Amino acid sequence: MFKRIKNYMWDLRDRQRILIALTKGNAMMQSRRIDPTNPATWEFSGFSQNGEDGIIDVLRKNLLKSNRYFIEIGAADGIENNSAWLLIAEKLNGLMIEGNPFLSIRSKRIVEGYSIGAECINMFVTKESASLIRRLSFFDDPDVFSLDIDGIDYYIAQAVLEAGMRPKIFVVEYNSVFGPDKCITVEYKSDFSNSKSHPSMLKYGVSISGWRKFFESHGYKFVTVDKNGVNAFFVNPDFFDGSFLNNIQSNYFAENIYQFKKFRKKSNEQFILIADEKFQTI
Repeated sequence: MFKRIKNYMWDLRDRQRILIALTKGNAMMQSRRIDPTNPATWEFSGFSQNGEDGIIDVLRKNLLKSNRYFIEIGAADGIENNSAWLLIAEKLNGLMIEGNPFLSIRSKRIVEGYSIGAECINMFVTKESASLIRRLSFFDDPDVFSLDIDGIDYYIAQAVLEAGMRPKIFVVEYNSVFGPDKCITVEYKSDFSNSKSHPSMLKYGVSISGWRKFFESHGYKFVTVDKNGVNAFFVNPDFFDGSFLNNIQSNYFAENIYQFKKFRKKSNEQFILIADEKFQTI
């Protein structure tokens, strides 16, 4: 009885959150004045936190070929992420992957409520999971692939591409604590946990220069980072008109607004807190 009541309350709250996100997202989408050369004008957030919905929207609309499919690793509760807008507002199919069992249950309820072809998988992703993700996916070249696990993201992206996947749009989180120039990431641990890696919780992820070096070595083109300094966007140029990509005035680095607010220091001063830790050069 208590479980049924609890599930009902979750459903009610989640429906309210979805309605708010759709309303907010549509209002922000319509109020944009898009400059195709300036990614800062593309941003809006319905379900995403940092303008990702808008950047993904513009990039998707410039695809030369689309299969209307997404993959997100780190889908959280299925609402506050980079793929919920695609699933709920745009009616794409896709694959939401979440390692936390509790969040995955909630995510699955969202997926099943808004799609027939989309799926939610509870899986803690490691390097060894990449081949499984490829088997689970309907396509090797999904329109959008979002990776946000606050940890060993570099090694997961590497394994995904080495497994033969070639997403058209690849969204990754970068860690601004490393600054604009360092080309580093954390050392690989299959059970990496951001909350346990360092008391500051600043030891995680990949530098923006590290991501750019990695993706460019695999034939991808850097597009931009969002204004809040959280996500970086890369594309497979085979699926875009060259004139569109070549005219983009990229934003190459932004301070993570959340970390700046927490520490009241810029990235170079934040990095002092973890400077003695071990990192992997890319």
